[in-house]
Amino acid sequence: MPPRRKDPQVPVVKPQTITESGKEERLQKVLAAAGVASRRACEKLIVSGRVKVNGKVVRELGTKVDPDQVMLHVDGQLVMFDDSRVTIALNKPTGVESSLRGDPHDLTQFLTDYRERLFHVGRLDVDTSGLLLLTNDGELANRLTHPSWEVPKTYLATVKGKFTGKTAQELRSGIMLEDGFAQADRVSIKGTHGGLTLVEIELHLGRNRIVRRMLEEVGSPVMELSRIAHGTVKLGTLPLGATRRLSKPELSVLMQSVGL
Repeated sequence: MPPRRKDPQVPVVKPQTITESGKEERLQKVLAAAGVASRRACEKLIVSGRVKVNGKVVRELGTKVDPDQVMLHVDGQLVMFDDSRVTIALNKPTGVESSLRGDPHDLTQFLTDYRERLFHVGRLDVDTSGLLLLTNDGELANRLTHPSWEVPKTYLATVKGKFTGKTAQELRSGIMLEDGFAQADRVSIKGTHGGLTLVEIELHLGRNRIVRRMLEEVGSPVMELSRIAHGTVKLGTLPLGATRRLSKPELSVLMQSVGL
């Protein structure tokens, strides 16, 4: 049988032990322990060339790695092993300040189950509820809030007054506010009832009370406002006032979205 040809564009690592720390385990076991998939499914990922170790494709099931010493990617997404980095999602109720001073009405009341020192990623004003991310990863927090990464945030707003497709287009085209031009990335009408309209709006601007001010400018003052997504993280069915720790795959996707 002729030897298998190697694709010159896809370097392949032969079965071997990668690193010499004495903590090596089979690659499929390491991936399964990280929550990527079942061990059998991880074997299929490896054989199909969807796993990289330190930037090189590994197809051999005999390969052993030390998860503390290598970087693993599956389908281009970083596999997370460092449990010291914590990122959580909080469904912030209205009436709560986005601060961590330890006041009775700030975020600390929801963080009693976490020993890590966490920082909120951006803010939600007191009258706005919904998804707020907190993390102890300073670089992740910086990239999620820095304008250059243009991380989108999605809101559900209940507005008063007439809100039509023309109003939505006006927000997508952009309007001038007192502190400069503001433009929504996406706007859609979700329903109307009793003179109120439910509007979903996505934008990557991070200015103070920007959603409320934009809707006020087009004649649709906000009655209720909730953030339902921050980047790739969704609020989902998380109860009001509850927190959850982002899963490793979920955190990996979030980090990849900002180049980490």
